Amino acid sequence: MSMNILSFVYFPSVCPMGSSSSSRSRLFGTLAQSLTSTSLAQPDPYLEKNPDQDLDQDLGETDPDQLLRECEEALQTRPSRPHRDLVYPSGMVPCRHKQNPSIRIMQWNILAQALGEGKDGFIRCPPDALNWQERKYLILEEILTYRPDILCLQEVDHYYDTFQPIMASIGYHGSFLAKPSSPCLDVEQNNGPDGCALFYRHSRFSLQATAHLRLSAMMLPTNQVAIVQTLNCQLTGQQLCVAVTHLKARSGWERLRSAQGADLLQRLRSITTQGGSRREAAPGSVPLIVCGDFNAEPTEDVYQRFSSSPLGLNSAYKLLSSDGQTEPAYTTWKIRLTGESCSTLDYIWYSRDALIVECLLDIPTEDQIGPDRLPSYHYPSDHLSLLCDISFREEPHRLM
Repeated sequence: MSMNILSFVYFPSVCPMGSSSSSRSRLFGTLAQSLTSTSLAQPDPYLEKNPDQDLDQDLGETDPDQLLRECEEALQTRPSRPHRDLVYPSGMVPCRHKQNPSIRIMQWNILAQALGEGKDGFIRCPPDALNWQERKYLILEEILTYRPDILCLQEVDHYYDTFQPIMASIGYHGSFLAKPSSPCLDVEQNNGPDGCALFYRHSRFSLQATAHLRLSAMMLPTNQVAIVQTLNCQLTGQQLCVAVTHLKARSGWERLRSAQGADLLQRLRSITTQGGSRREAAPGSVPLIVCGDFNAEPTEDVYQRFSSSPLGLNSAYKLLSSDGQTEPAYTTWKIRLTGESCSTLDYIWYSRDALIVECLLDIPTEDQIGPDRLPSYHYPSDHLSLLCDISFREEPHRLM
């Protein structure tokens, strides 16, 4: 399929792009016909789905290098994003085994556009730094720089007109699940509800199953959701279960977050344990990755639930610390009317007995983030992206 790399979907009524540069005017155009010819309705998003139902329409492959260059061209007037290095935990070296290549995972709350402009009140962030016509380039630039095999996003309110067509064009399949009652809908000129999105590179994985979950607390449905997909690695033949979620925000809701986490863990145990009926995870269970904005610091009960779960989960970013037991000082740093907030809320959990974390993307320093904190001209969200390379542990019979 021949196309201008940045000629992507554009709906003038919901996300006007402006006409300040030729590169911006090229963005989001050619794929509109393909997208509008497909129904976007999800009549019952919480039902377990046939694997084929989430596969995106084939929009053709485009060159991600060219797409990245066009993002950089559109961002010439902005300062560069913070430079971040890949860090190898103690004793780890880059994986060079062709039969067991690493899998790159990215976790990121990208900041819903309606919330950033309309509700969150980032008092030190200039309003034009949040304009969608440039901020989306910063988001795409971050994704294209690291090119994860699996991408887990929260606060996505431009899935159908931006991320789904763009990611499909560079070789990803995606799934989206909106919050039942998104706060984005309270903002004038919103682009629809925000929710979670999960993308995987279809050259690397095939989809085995998808579950769209509405999380419960005390047997009552809540406004938070999760997507769970079981993937088959086409290079190794092994299965991997990936989940993305976004738990209830703000202080005072710790018990609700704990209940949501307990509900998610119980459902993940059913999905990943062979047969789906065992009470505890057992050898042979599908390895698990859980990404999300938990809105919970490591001292909260929901964090303790995950770290002590029978599923055998460990938090990847603890491995950046010297003792391997301490989370980073922050994954989000912002200034609102209520004051400055610097905390760790975002996590990549992994099955420690089945998976190895080979390297992680380091956390920017305070100087790199800057005195006005996040978001800013040089970073598009109030949350930092997290990224790690993982690989399957070698099974004993494969070592003989």
